[in-house]
Amino acid sequence: MTNKNLFALISGCVLALASVGCSSTMDENAAQRPTTAPSPGATASPAVETGAAKTPPADVVRASAEETQSRAGGSIEVAVRLEITDGYHINSNPATGKYQIPTEIDLAANDGVTAGKPVYPAGVTKKFAFADEPLSVYERDVTIKLPLRVAASASKGARTLNASLRVQPCDDAVCYPPRTIAVAIPVTVN
Repeated sequence: MTNKNLFALISGCVLALASVGCSSTMDENAAQRPTTAPSPGATASPAVETGAAKTPPADVVRASAEETQSRAGGSIEVAVRLEITDGYHINSNPATGKYQIPTEIDLAANDGVTAGKPVYPAGVTKKFAFADEPLSVYERDVTIKLPLRVAASASKGARTLNASLRVQPCDDAVCYPPRTIAVAIPVTVN
């Protein structure tokens, strides 16, 4: 590609970016950039600079579950607690619009234990600079209830179930690429 053609491609992308976005394969870091540009006058968030991309800290959302017990053939409900760093939020489930990525927890069947449909808390409705309409989000501490059924044939003893929590962290100005967080759920079958 000649310099003249490269300049034309870059110029075209810059012009297109203002209205539709640039979909050139030359931009390998696009998935690492915020999904929405900060609004003018927005204050900087405590994010980490990585090359050209601004990303929130890895632990902006932390998830944990307390140990639970059940008899074989029984059912239990596990409380998965999310701690969201002040100044950030994640989309609720269900999310407000089709372009917001909802918070979701998934647990594959594991050693005789299967998950039912998670019960997500209600979100709080807030207006942000990057969205035209108010959004339903989770902030600070929230709990997802995950029903589990233990098979009658499940072996007795302690085990750790591995769940995946998918979240999209945002601050007051931008939303960042979604991430998946591993959640260890300790369960003892009596």
